[in-house]
Amino acid sequence: MVSVPQLRLESLLSTLENASEPADLQAVIEDLRDHYRVDHMVYHWVSSTGDQYGCGTYDPVWVQRYLEQDYLRIDPVINGCFQRFHPVDWKRLDWTSKPVIAFMKDAQVHGLGNQGYSVPVRGPNGQFALFSVNHSCDDAAWEEFIRDYRRDMILIAHDFNKKALEFEPDRTREKAKTLSPREVDALTLLAMGYSRAQVAETLSISEHTLRVYIESARNKLAASNTVHAVAKAVTRGIVRI
Repeated sequence: MVSVPQLRLESLLSTLENASEPADLQAVIEDLRDHYRVDHMVYHWVSSTGDQYGCGTYDPVWVQRYLEQDYLRIDPVINGCFQRFHPVDWKRLDWTSKPVIAFMKDAQVHGLGNQGYSVPVRGPNGQFALFSVNHSCDDAAWEEFIRDYRRDMILIAHDFNKKALEFEPDRTREKAKTLSPREVDALTLLAMGYSRAQVAETLSISEHTLRVYIESARNKLAASNTVHAVAKAVTRGIVRI
């Protein structure tokens, strides 16, 4: 893959910042795809209620098929990234089940490449979004691309999400509840990838006591599970990693 000039990126991000309506995001993402010389770029938002919104360069036929087949349920990119807080190469996700293999074959028939990289983004009120880059090339070329432009992808992902949230005027912020220092410590270590046993050992507490802290934090954050609690804490700046 060929290197790209960075000066043009500043101009594209400025255009994104000045976008005045959702349709402007589509034009920007097409320009970004061309700028990085990749097959596809996609911004995909999934709200806390399961509603989907996005813009990108996938074939509209594939987008419609994705929705009709309810591929959101089995998409390894969605399911895998929802449990992560850091960018992930698609090769690290689980593509082994029969439904997922069929999904992958269907996606490739509709023009998706064999390589992918996604940046998970979390916003207020349970909002979850992904910014993904997709391309057809060998592993060596893809690793070089990610090494060179990983930071760009993270920057673009968060700028897209920030702008998309501006187009949600009815958004309401949840009332913040204070977590105890121990609850913050527990969620921070979980966000860093520690197992529960490792968190308990690090904090010098029993796993039973740890469960109490996590459950208390989950209730305060109105989270459906531990992963959701960690995501909310990170989004609100309570946990910093």
